[in-house]
Amino acid sequence: MNHFEYRGGVLCCEDVSLSAIADAVGTPAYVYSSATIERHYEVFKSAFAPRDVLVAFAVKANANIAVINTLANKGAGADTVSQGEIERALTAGVPPERIIFSGVGKTEQELAFAVQTGVHEINIESVAELETLSRIAWALKKQPAIAIRVNPDVGAGGHAKITTGQSDAKFGVSPEQALALYARAHADKHLAPKGLAVHIGSQIRDLAPLEAAFKVVRGMVETLRGQGLSVERLDLGGGLGVPYFDEPDPPPPSEYAAIVHRVFGDLDVKLSFEPGRLIVANAGVLLSRVIRVQDRTRPILVVDAGMNDLLRPAMYEAFHDIKPVREPSAPAQRYDVVGPICETGDTFARDRSLAPLQEGDLIGFMTAGAYGATMASTYNARDLVPEVLVRGDQYKVVRRRWTLAEQIALETVPDWQTD
Repeated sequence: MNHFEYRGGVLCCEDVSLSAIADAVGTPAYVYSSATIERHYEVFKSAFAPRDVLVAFAVKANANIAVINTLANKGAGADTVSQGEIERALTAGVPPERIIFSGVGKTEQELAFAVQTGVHEINIESVAELETLSRIAWALKKQPAIAIRVNPDVGAGGHAKITTGQSDAKFGVSPEQALALYARAHADKHLAPKGLAVHIGSQIRDLAPLEAAFKVVRGMVETLRGQGLSVERLDLGGGLGVPYFDEPDPPPPSEYAAIVHRVFGDLDVKLSFEPGRLIVANAGVLLSRVIRVQDRTRPILVVDAGMNDLLRPAMYEAFHDIKPVREPSAPAQRYDVVGPICETGDTFARDRSLAPLQEGDLIGFMTAGAYGATMASTYNARDLVPEVLVRGDQYKVVRRRWTLAEQIALETVPDWQTD
């Protein structure tokens, strides 16, 4: 359930019509449903009941502090991959003890910030990073909690660019190296090794690779404990897929939880998860307006949203369902749907069956709450797209449109060019 439906002939987000938001805020604009965000979080967490787990929302999916705060108020943590994301999570009300810090390129400044902040754990992804963190911890007289990220050579995901668990990926270390690193960390008085972490990809629709990866981690826990080393927690990542169009639904969280229980149910460990897309994708719509219809063999809809606003179709060949804001009443026809960016790649759909549309009509790109606004840019000197959060019959602009004047204000012409 995503709380976007037609009421009185108009597509609404909860109890607010998207046409009213377009009139007030302009287009393009992202619109999020609070009810959907909360429901998806609750469905995921309850799948593991009665076991208490840490659900750390993957901030990279949607970094808006109002969205993060919606989840923080439900008890969620945050999975972060930069100091900026940690600071966003803290600003949004996520306590440090519910923040996980991952990523292969953590700088010394970022690691020091995470240590001083006292995050739940820092996921280590290389020998060099372990050595750097040890030195930082010694200097700060702290003992940060860490987990070693395992690359199990089990890749999965909806696209090669979001598959992270195969052996040649940049993420994590091999199981053999992870075992050695974990033992080394235990011998380091500046570090507090707590467990292992694994994440093999995003938009996963087949649970078999996840189960295979989990079994690798299970075997590692047994090996480490057999060596007399404590393993208190496991970070099992995220990656569950969502339905982007009319296709069989991906496995629900309940089936995923059943696998987790089957593999780890008898282990005395605390579990954490990092869902992102699963929580927010179906909670968001990119609202856009038709600029014109170009008369071709197959009509081309030119809309005011571009690949700078929603990059996924250009970057991943991703499919987003497109719905007219005015409920259709006439037979569908075939269109190409493109944006105004000066790139052939700025194409959202080809030969798509849509209700008849004309200049000025509003449309919604559905399932756009994840990796939409967070990947947006000002390419072609366009305004940065705003974001709107809805709760019931209320809505609020939670990121205003960033104008060209504000962009230019950050730039300077050198004195020698004005002499």
